[in-house]
Amino acid sequence: MGHSNSSSPSKRGHARQWRLLDLVIGVFFFLVVLFFVMVFTPLGDSLAASGRQTLLLSGADSRHRHQLVEAVETAGRSVEACPADTADYMPCEDPRLNSQLSREMNYYRERHCPRPEESPLCLIPPPKGYRVPVPWPESLHKIWHSNMPYNKIADRKGHQGWMKLEGQHFIFPGGGTMFPDGAEQYIEKLGQYIPISGGVLRTALDMGCGVASFGGFMLSHNILTMSFAPRDSHKAQIQFALERGIPAFVAMLGTRRLPFPAFGFDLVHCSRCLIPFTAYNASYFIEVDRLLRPGGYLVISGPPVQWHKQDKEWSDLQAVARILCYELIAVDGNTVIWKKPAGETCLPNENEFGLQLCDESDDPSQAWYFKLKKCVSRTSVKGDYAIGVIPKWPERLTATPPRSTLLKNGVDLFEADTKRWVRRVAHYKNYLKIKLGTQFVRNVMDMNALFGGFAAALKSDPVWVMNVVPAEKPPTLDVIFDRGLIGVYHDWCEPFSTYPRSYDLIHVASIESLIKDPASGKSRCSLVDLMVEIDRILRPEGTVVVRDAPEVIDKVARIAGAVRWKPTIYDKEPESHGREKILVATKTLWKL
Repeated sequence: MGHSNSSSPSKRGHARQWRLLDLVIGVFFFLVVLFFVMVFTPLGDSLAASGRQTLLLSGADSRHRHQLVEAVETAGRSVEACPADTADYMPCEDPRLNSQLSREMNYYRERHCPRPEESPLCLIPPPKGYRVPVPWPESLHKIWHSNMPYNKIADRKGHQGWMKLEGQHFIFPGGGTMFPDGAEQYIEKLGQYIPISGGVLRTALDMGCGVASFGGFMLSHNILTMSFAPRDSHKAQIQFALERGIPAFVAMLGTRRLPFPAFGFDLVHCSRCLIPFTAYNASYFIEVDRLLRPGGYLVISGPPVQWHKQDKEWSDLQAVARILCYELIAVDGNTVIWKKPAGETCLPNENEFGLQLCDESDDPSQAWYFKLKKCVSRTSVKGDYAIGVIPKWPERLTATPPRSTLLKNGVDLFEADTKRWVRRVAHYKNYLKIKLGTQFVRNVMDMNALFGGFAAALKSDPVWVMNVVPAEKPPTLDVIFDRGLIGVYHDWCEPFSTYPRSYDLIHVASIESLIKDPASGKSRCSLVDLMVEIDRILRPEGTVVVRDAPEVIDKVARIAGAVRWKPTIYDKEPESHGREKILVATKTLWKL
């Protein structure tokens, strides 16, 4: 009798029930695992952030976006507000997007901007409870907690004197990891080896600056410090620095040159910045050398200077300094101070790091999206911009900068520009009633700086100015630094590397030239996008000053209304020639 290959109906039913039960149990356990992943791992944060980003950009269809831009520009259609969770949105330093990029040489922490059609066309809202910032100089020591309610630094670094929460304010005692007793005492110690006072030094770069207390307290010595650190979504170090009224900028020393000219800083400072200066054939030390003025000083505090278990790194650091003929001034505990040679670059033919001089065709001041070079920049112009040769501060502000001679008719242009801006700023203050010179204006930006004449005319005001030289224009940023001012290169068809609500006053002459191709005269990007970006980085109740031809000013005025500014149009100063109008607008403090 043969055996049947089929099961009984009863057994088949039980099998289906067991398979269904297995499926239910499997789904249940999958959901439990997914819950733990979403709640307790960074992937959950990333997925949630990605969802918010998708929602934010959902209206960024290129055709629809183009129509919206056109409607804003021609008819003054209102620009909508962004969602509340975009209050600290930085398009080119968005960690949610950059985290997907390579980590080699910290590439993922550098600027990576979305394409214009992928950028949200909306206004960044202030955080809940936002208040007009504490005025300078009180802001050096305290700011409103509600303006950036992030407690992590206060919790982790309070014992080192970075900052602490007291009531409605963050308080800044002035400390740092390498100077917990305060920046003033630390700077006093450096003054034993470096000419901190007396005007010999004027421009400084603070790398990995924390909340920028070093730069803040250097101001009392008339040393203007550009403090920088990468975007940190949890600690917001640069955001705190700017809220305090201290010059600061979001940047990362990774695969590209920093957006500064060659030989611009009299002093480069690193206090536990954790930059591996000798890695990648000393690429980062070479970049510091490019930025440091001949005869300038390099100060490194913390690892690897006489640091436990970092003997090899400390030995390599000293070796690179010797190869470049840096003079060792002092090793004081965990702080080392070197002086760069004032003459021509000193480099032996052979060395253990394989360092060589750059080709003579290399322009060391080219620094906008320019990859780091594994060669040492050559000094130029006979070194007459070296420390000890260049005039002391404040004489160097008005003296003809040595590198202005690199421009055709540079000296004449420079002198005319200086006089022109003295007249213009007087007109701004006396007739346009702009609040320059008052406690209401501290952080100032000049979007089209040329020689820094606007900033120079503000020398007696309690302000600092970020002088921006557009990447598409003549590279005059070295002139600005030779004057003892600071600034960066930037292309205004991209967002700027700063947090929202960074500046009290933004000034721009010839705004339309910032978005046009110099050769063809065609627009490279939209004036609407540029003004939405200005709105992002301007503080509520801050001021925008635009100088341009009457037809451009009319267009700017329409867009100003669309982004909730209150604009007024004025005539230019009587002494000015040409057909300019001046728009002065105030950004309103609105809330979601």
